[in-house]
Amino acid sequence: QVHLVESGGGSVQPGGSLRLSCLVSGSTSDYYAIGWFRQAPRKQREGVGLISRSDGATYLTDSVKGRFTISRDSAKNTVYLQMNSLKPEDTAVYYCVTVASLVAFDRADFGSWGQGTRVTVSS
Repeated sequence: QVHLVESGGGSVQPGGSLRLSCLVSGSTSDYYAIGWFRQAPRKQREGVGLISRSDGATYLTDSVKGRFTISRDSAKNTVYLQMNSLKPEDTAVYYCVTVASLVAFDRADFGSWGQGTRVTVSS
């Protein structure tokens, strides 16, 4: 079983930046990737992106490409979501998750979840 703990959320003005962290512990070989998704009020769950466990390859959804990046520090068992040029529509609770495959990510079919961290973008 994998245990995930997010941190780094907060309130920021449009155009600002935040870095979310996801500390991963437990059975760290039981998934294809660590992903991020977000859940905004009255909106569908949206996958933001993921980073492959094996080679660190990343995938980002179109709405955040060029603004967000995903990285990892293997020594710290931590995955990061760097969010720049934030927009009000990025406001959501962000979760890190384990992902079994790209197909599973596209289906929003996730394994373990963290508790989430809230991001609010507002002037």
